[in-house]
Amino acid sequence: MPSRLQLRLAALGGLRADLAAFGFGCLAAAALPPFHVLPVLLVSVPALLTLLDASRSPWVAARRGWWFGLGHHVLGLYWVTEAILFEAARFWWLVPLAVPALAAALAVFIGAACLVARLAPRGWPRVVALAGAWVLADLARQFVLTGFPWNPWGSAWEVPGAVGDVFIQPAALVGVHGLTFMTVLLAGLPTLTRRWWAAGCAILAAWIAYGLLRLEGAIPSQSVTVALQQGNVAQGQKFDQAFASRIFQHYLDLAAQGHSRGPAIEVWPETAFPGLLDFDERARQVIEQVNGAIPALIGSVRFDQQRRPRNSLFAIVDGGAIADVYDKWHLVPFGEYIPDWLPLPIMVMPGNGFASGPGPRTLHVPGLPPVGPLICYEVIFSGQIVDREDRPSWLVNITNDAWFGNSTGPRQHLAAARMRAVEEGLPLLRAANTGISAAFDARGHELGRIDMQTTGTLSVTLPGALPPTLYARLGLWLPTIAGFVALSAALAARRIPPQS
Repeated sequence: MPSRLQLRLAALGGLRADLAAFGFGCLAAAALPPFHVLPVLLVSVPALLTLLDASRSPWVAARRGWWFGLGHHVLGLYWVTEAILFEAARFWWLVPLAVPALAAALAVFIGAACLVARLAPRGWPRVVALAGAWVLADLARQFVLTGFPWNPWGSAWEVPGAVGDVFIQPAALVGVHGLTFMTVLLAGLPTLTRRWWAAGCAILAAWIAYGLLRLEGAIPSQSVTVALQQGNVAQGQKFDQAFASRIFQHYLDLAAQGHSRGPAIEVWPETAFPGLLDFDERARQVIEQVNGAIPALIGSVRFDQQRRPRNSLFAIVDGGAIADVYDKWHLVPFGEYIPDWLPLPIMVMPGNGFASGPGPRTLHVPGLPPVGPLICYEVIFSGQIVDREDRPSWLVNITNDAWFGNSTGPRQHLAAARMRAVEEGLPLLRAANTGISAAFDARGHELGRIDMQTTGTLSVTLPGALPPTLYARLGLWLPTIAGFVALSAALAARRIPPQS
């Protein structure tokens, strides 16, 4: 029997229904990291389904879904404004526009999912259709216009500590997109009968049981210590040459302090070196002298043969030699380059912007276990972070989240990194300029961290890798197939009298 809230929502029309969808989308954002208020989805998703049920046509449903998505992404991505404020003198006009414009574009994917769901009959087919269409829409936004798969609902389960460790383990089977599918499905069950509620409880119980089972047993270490440096350098100083020497010395001091605890692989954050490391042989030699001739992974800008800048990670070995270089390949639109599909003058880097690297790679550096580098937001691209033909034994994510201040942005970024460790069955170590630097084992269990806006060194023994997970072997195929199967089953139910 419909609740009073459902009856009131069903009676709304026009702008009032759209604004209600917007409000419930805002409410749903509370489920995202770092808040993880998952029960709000048991209110917001049934409310969305009620608004879809009351829609006169699929196009009206798409509009209401778009409003829901707009509210959801405006709150989930408010932190983007922080980056614009660093360039407020040039881009002040973007401050009130950037987040709503980005949210409006991402809301199209939720609107499309709602349109498809409206084609299915009311009741369980519509709930299943919404879950299937939602995950397919999330997969699409991972690729469309270079992709921006930020804040998938599967990340809502990444509660800090042991509880989150349990709930994220199924990502080893189906990835974060599979968790999103199950999240939408479970959140929609309150609109159905008690029989469906019981089925949802059984699914959740199996989910927890699998998580507990997978967490059993210790993971052996790789007998190597890794030192993650968090310099906590203000964004306004990073590329100011007046501070270059001071910043370099700052990281050298951190390295020297860290090595009092024993030999380690040294990791500096994204663009930590305030110059061109490939041209500065003397600086590389000093780094190796301070490190005691142990390998170092250091973020720095370099210029290629076409004089295009690249956002890179350098592997420095004994004598200051460059053993290998990794170039970031998933670049940030408007931050690192201007996309051809929307040429707007809002890029931080002048000229044609950064050039991209060839894709995921495994670095084989003397003294290091094979490592898969990830620079900044490359870590958010589930299923696209590892060279499948040359699997690494650990992942390193260097980033500079100073652009976004002490907001939810760096915390959401950290959650994405944690999920990648579970999906791939690989330990992931993260060095962030202003935080949060952290280390996760191959099950996503946090081994240590340096909190936001703190200077320090995190030294951890590198955990071992697990055998390739099901998701590591099959990748995005699994959630894609699940989405299409769910949609097919839901749409086929149009020939069957709906149950609610």
